[in-house]
Amino acid sequence: MTDEDKKDVENEESVVEKPEVDTAPGDNLSAEADVVFEDNTEVTGVDYKQKTDKLRARIKELEKKNAELLDGWQRDKADFINIRKRDEEQKAEFLKFSKVDIISELLTVLDSFESAFKNKEAWEKADKNWRIGVEYIHTQLMNIMNQNGLKVINPIGQKYDHNRDDAVETIKVDTKEDDDKILDVVRVGYELHGKEIRAPKVKIGHYESTN
Repeated sequence: MTDEDKKDVENEESVVEKPEVDTAPGDNLSAEADVVFEDNTEVTGVDYKQKTDKLRARIKELEKKNAELLDGWQRDKADFINIRKRDEEQKAEFLKFSKVDIISELLTVLDSFESAFKNKEAWEKADKNWRIGVEYIHTQLMNIMNQNGLKVINPIGQKYDHNRDDAVETIKVDTKEDDDKILDVVRVGYELHGKEIRAPKVKIGHYESTN
């Protein structure tokens, strides 16, 4: 082996392979970055009491706020129910009396029937079949009016009520029992759904003591 060959062998043996190093950011670095060191220091003594006191105060504050919100919601709900109830009552009341104008106009027709029936002498002279027909028409009309809430006010024989009756005449009576008593109804009154829409015109007795 020549000297030149020996040098080549020595050079080859002296070559040492260096291990490859992964310089790219990899799992090792990210794992180190994700490491979280927990503080296991226990809270004791004064610090513990302060924290628990704060938590209790916070809980009470939230409970109070929750109670206030609940109370406000309940009040709003009650107000809404009351408003809706009032609206429904007003609507029902409006519907009940929405026909009062036309019914009031029909009262003059009923007055004509009442006047005819009241004149017994003239009424009895009329043809019987005609009277039966007129009475039937009157009954039909009154049934329709009653179905719509109309009711006759005929206080004959009752005590005079200034809140209800319209006194047009007083008649002298001999007995105290007839004092302020309605002796005659000149024109009947009417009420609609319990509310007076026309007062009855009446004549009342007046007693004067002779003592």
